[in-house]
Amino acid sequence: MRAVILAGGKGRRLLPYTHFIPKPLVPIGDKYTILEIIIKQLANSGFTHITITVNHLSHLIKSFFGNGERYNVFIDYSEETKELSTIGPLTLINDLPQDFLVMNGDILTDMNYAEFMDYHQENKSSVTVSVKKREVCLDFGIIEYDENKKINRFREKPSISYDVSMGVYCLNKKTIDALTPNKFYGFDNLMYDSLQRKSGVLIYPYNGFWRDIGRHEDYDDVNKNYQKIYEMLNV
Repeated sequence: MRAVILAGGKGRRLLPYTHFIPKPLVPIGDKYTILEIIIKQLANSGFTHITITVNHLSHLIKSFFGNGERYNVFIDYSEETKELSTIGPLTLINDLPQDFLVMNGDILTDMNYAEFMDYHQENKSSVTVSVKKREVCLDFGIIEYDENKKINRFREKPSISYDVSMGVYCLNKKTIDALTPNKFYGFDNLMYDSLQRKSGVLIYPYNGFWRDIGRHEDYDDVNKNYQKIYEMLNV
């Protein structure tokens, strides 16, 4: 099985850490980097070929992981010469298989990646998106009022529940073949275009552990509990 890890971003959300090291190489605890954990998980799930898309400080990522021999996988690299967002980098990879997994290089989850790929292939989907329900706490008191401008409801800093993209997808190659090569194109563009074409994007709901390490809050959380994270992710 083939996986592509997107690791070319500048990690602006994790500044100032990412001035000097790429975001996928920031440490989790005292033993592993984020990207190292992801690669170990993919290898344990049966993925044998991993392509890492790189740009910002790419030499550090290449030096750290090499050809993947020590992780029992084959690792190669696709280098961008300009920012291409999340989906654009895939247009530079010439040997993509019919179906493959794509994920951001700053995601930690205990999702079984092989089961996710099976779900995608069994449903013959062109795009499958893993989603997680997440509560967002608003920092403001919410006021609702009627046509006479009289308050009829007040909620102090309520939590709102959303289904959000986890940053882990399965794609069919025909989706990428239809795009203009080497052009800035994000996941948001893919979703809008798919909705306009009514092509039907499949959802894979997931209720387990998931953290977006690009967020300071999530990054701090996993580092406070990194020993439990190691055990949970089996690394």
